[in-house]
Amino acid sequence: MTLSRRQALGAAIAAPLAAQATRAAATLPSLPDRISFAPTPIAYLDNASTHPISLGARAAMDAYVAGRTLDPAAAARKPVDRAATIAKFARLVNADPDELCWVQSTTMGEQAVLRALGFPHQGGRIITDTLHFYAGFPMYQELAKQGVDIHWVQARDGRIALEDMAKAITPGTKLVSLSLVSTYNGFQHDLKAVCDLAHAAGALVYADIIHAAGAVPVDLHGSGVDFAACATYKWLMGDFGLGFLYARRGVLDNLPLADFGYYGFAAPDAPPGIGLSPPATHIYPMDPPGDAPVSYSIRPGTLGHFGTGTYAQSVIAAIGHSLDYISALGVPAIQAHAQSLIAPLREGLTAKGYTIITPPGTKTPILTALHPQAKVRLNDPLAKAQVRISLHDHHFRIAPSVFNDRNDVDRLLAALPRA
Repeated sequence: MTLSRRQALGAAIAAPLAAQATRAAATLPSLPDRISFAPTPIAYLDNASTHPISLGARAAMDAYVAGRTLDPAAAARKPVDRAATIAKFARLVNADPDELCWVQSTTMGEQAVLRALGFPHQGGRIITDTLHFYAGFPMYQELAKQGVDIHWVQARDGRIALEDMAKAITPGTKLVSLSLVSTYNGFQHDLKAVCDLAHAAGALVYADIIHAAGAVPVDLHGSGVDFAACATYKWLMGDFGLGFLYARRGVLDNLPLADFGYYGFAAPDAPPGIGLSPPATHIYPMDPPGDAPVSYSIRPGTLGHFGTGTYAQSVIAAIGHSLDYISALGVPAIQAHAQSLIAPLREGLTAKGYTIITPPGTKTPILTALHPQAKVRLNDPLAKAQVRISLHDHHFRIAPSVFNDRNDVDRLLAALPRA
């Protein structure tokens, strides 16, 4: 296919989607909201794995890419506003913008926190639990091999009991690390209660909020949590390669720098903020003299402690739109819509004999059920019905979002065999 034919085909595909994005942007969104997303024959209920990008977010990314290709038409468009996007996320989770910085992923944020606290070399006790992100378990097992005292709080009936946390958080505990909402079964911690226990024992708390931000109300200041991180490709409706790291004001004051990078340093007299103001060099021709290769200041807040290298700029464009969209809907409305679908899913799965391991009363958009060899046994019937959920070795996870409706629920329940 020639370049001109490929361009024509691309334009033919993009034109109706762009028109739909324009119509969606002109309408106050209501739930379920299908018009804001590309049409699909799939009943997509796997949003806890990867959330689809909305048409508006795609348009924002396209505009960014147009500028990167030196498209003359892109010159009139507003550039990506990184500071404004940080501020939008800060409002979503009740934080201050200077308590946030970009990270490449949730796990990168968690590891940055561990380094800042001196793990593994300085040792200490870490409390975590078996409903934390399972792919992070090897990290804590490796820390244990290197001398860190790792204590695992075991789940009971799909929950982490607060009394079990209280027993585990002994004096001398350095960090409590958890997922606010479990990727496994949607269980949600009482984060403020855990923070109160930890702080009373002199410990700090890290929360993975990737399954909370944008899906359930999150109040970082109100909880008292010390650190939190998330990526944007789930409930924030962004993409891979970009997320946020939060550090509560003051918690970094006595911690040495453990990460060093371009965005953490600035010119000696640089104003606060995330705008570019690189260190002043003293090594190149016509530089002012200096006693070292550069003169610099450490940026205030979380950025100065954890700001490292470049990050995915096109994703900032996407989540700039998505955060506006989430704000327009309101997280309580998003949560209520998901629960209106979770209820018939729970009822239908129970009627078919499945054992549900998401605790009753859970208000997150995740419902998980046990099924032996789920990936092997359920893949074909679900694929035939064009239904998408998250299949694992011995369980499956359903996660409805803003564009799902009762028809999606009914298609899934009809496609699932009896347990």
